[in-house]
Amino acid sequence: MNILIVDDEKLIVKGLMNSLEQNGFQVYVAYDGKKALEMVNFQQLDLILLDIMLPEIDGITLCKKIREKNDIPIIMLTAKDDYIDKVLGLEFGADDYVTKPFHTRELIARINAVYRRYIKKHDEEEVLQVDSFKINILSRTVLKGEREIELTSKEFELLKTLIKSPGRVFTRENLFDIVWNENIFDTRTVDVHISNLREKVEEDAAKPQLIKTKWGVGYYFKRG
Repeated sequence: MNILIVDDEKLIVKGLMNSLEQNGFQVYVAYDGKKALEMVNFQQLDLILLDIMLPEIDGITLCKKIREKNDIPIIMLTAKDDYIDKVLGLEFGADDYVTKPFHTRELIARINAVYRRYIKKHDEEEVLQVDSFKINILSRTVLKGEREIELTSKEFELLKTLIKSPGRVFTRENLFDIVWNENIFDTRTVDVHISNLREKVEEDAAKPQLIKTKWGVGYYFKRG
């Protein structure tokens, strides 16, 4: 699981990072809200540990901004008596909160519980719908309006990945890791499959309106 820690207390972050890595997690770190927002947009993450008191963008505002585009699980890290912050965090989309100081074992239990709920929720979402697109996850069928679009397995996985997070930019490396799950990264493989996918889903593949390119970064599905 890829976890982003957002906290400006570097000693706490260092200790927490070591503990999580020892328990098999891949850990990324941001020391301010602005950097964290950049990482959420461009890094493949599974869960965020978010402190409330942050420079640049505070934790509550950051939580709200993330929720505008992404349903990634968020656990707020709060001070013992910050009742208002806990309530606000939950109101703006946090999935849980942990009060500082906390035991690593408790935090890992919360992480696993929140992530299990997230996975279960998405497993239950058999049909994804964005604009005129309807994707049935179980039958692996794609409809654009009333027309069924025939996709290869990799094209389906690419479209599903992009459409589940509209507006989120995926790097080529992100998409290769998710769809191909191989160690040897090949940029051209991703580009060719995106090109083929556009031929099937766009009205004009030369001027794509759905699967957009973020030049120098990667691809994203347009936000409705």
